[in-house]
Amino acid sequence: MCAGVGVHSGAHVRLALTPAPIDTGIVFVRSDLRGSDNVIRGHADSVGDTRNCTTLRNAAGAEMGTVEHLMSACAGLGIDNLIVEADGPELPILDGSSAPFVQLLNNAGVKVQSATQRMIRILEPIEVRMGAKSAALLPAVDFDGLHLDVTIRFADPAIGVQRRHVDLTPQSFLGEIADARTFGFLSDVETMRAAGLGRGASMANTLVVDAGKVVNPEGLRFDDEFVRHKLLDAVGDLALAGAPICGRFVADQPGHALNARLVRALLDTPEAWRWDVGASRSVEQGAAAALVAAAS
Repeated sequence: MCAGVGVHSGAHVRLALTPAPIDTGIVFVRSDLRGSDNVIRGHADSVGDTRNCTTLRNAAGAEMGTVEHLMSACAGLGIDNLIVEADGPELPILDGSSAPFVQLLNNAGVKVQSATQRMIRILEPIEVRMGAKSAALLPAVDFDGLHLDVTIRFADPAIGVQRRHVDLTPQSFLGEIADARTFGFLSDVETMRAAGLGRGASMANTLVVDAGKVVNPEGLRFDDEFVRHKLLDAVGDLALAGAPICGRFVADQPGHALNARLVRALLDTPEAWRWDVGASRSVEQGAAAALVAAAS
């Protein structure tokens, strides 16, 4: 049991992770909604909003916000099938990284399923741009999986220009990505809250930058924690393609909107990729359910 609050809604939430059969995918269930469709697929087709987080929405209007950190943990660990029940509109931010979700999933255990995993193999470049920002999926070269190469550029000297690249494996995800926390600027707080965002943000769950300094008393977990968190977000957003991607993700100043646009372009350009055989298995969360309960 642990506390959970939505970083944008400020709502307290209970979250239960339970096993799912083969070919279920990652599915979100709003347990607080009755009498209407409360099931939301963890897929690009469900993306409803990408302001400061990734929010999924079904045809009935049921939403689940800030799904990227849990989606990232599932993708990083290779978990394909999972039912996620929450009694609020947003997943808990916990410490701002994927590490608590990794711990929950590992504590519950994973189960090998008797199905061959499919992957999306990139055959031709797919690129999207939003002003000076760009993201592309390119054919794999030296690594038969997802290689991520991300650059960020911020005027504030606490961040500046950072670049990191990694071959995504469970080991590299745990060692290099999972612990990196979300971040924001103190100067943006009032504007975000006026827009209904960041109501649950605090230094317990967000790296706060102000005038060239990291305000959090504990400081950074990594010298380049900011770009590592962008890698974390990208892993979660790319997982909304519905299957692991074999190729290279190369991005300059990525964010949720750009990532979502890239995944949409991928799915809308079937000639640029093919289904391929991945691991000779698929995994689900283990038989024990993990529970996160929000404390007031």
